[in-house]
Amino acid sequence: MKQVSAILVAGPTASGKSALALRLARALGGVAINADSMQVYRDLRVLTARPDREDEPKVPHRLFGHVDGAVNYSAGLWLANASVALDEARREGRLPIFVGGTGLYFKALTQGLSAIPPVPEDVRAKIRARAANAPAADLYASLMRHDPATAARLRPSDPQRILRA
Repeated sequence: MKQVSAILVAGPTASGKSALALRLARALGGVAINADSMQVYRDLRVLTARPDREDEPKVPHRLFGHVDGAVNYSAGLWLANASVALDEARREGRLPIFVGGTGLYFKALTQGLSAIPPVPEDVRAKIRARAANAPAADLYASLMRHDPATAARLRPSDPQRILRA
C-alpha cells in the first residue's frame, strides 16, 4: 500500500477543519500546517477561527499567526513558507496536515503558481486610485480593449481580478 505523503483538510470557516486536523495529527504523529489566508495574521485569532491556545500545544502547528497585520502577505509568500514547513515536517518524521479554507493556497501547493514579477508600489497605488474612481464595468471594458483573452476568463463584476490582470 502506498504511504500517505500529506493530508489536505479544506472547507469553509468554522466547519470543524481545525478539530479534524488536530485529531489526525494526534493519531498519526502529524503537524498542522495552516492553509488559510487570514489565519497567518498574528492579531486575527478570534476573527478567523484559528486554533485556540489550548489546542496549539497538543500537536505542532506551523504558519498560524506568524505574520504581522501590516505585512502585504501573498500566496507566493505562503507557498515559500509552506515548502519550508513541509520539509521540516518530513525531516522530523511527522505527517504534514495542511488545514484551511483558502483554495488558492491548496492550488498553489498542489499545482504551483505562475511566476509573476513583483509589482512596484507606485504602480499598485496608481491602479488602486483608478479603481476607486471607476466602476467595474469601465475597468472591464478597458481590459477587453487591451487583453480580450484574459477579460473573457473573468467576470465583469470582479474588480479585484480585473485590476490584477
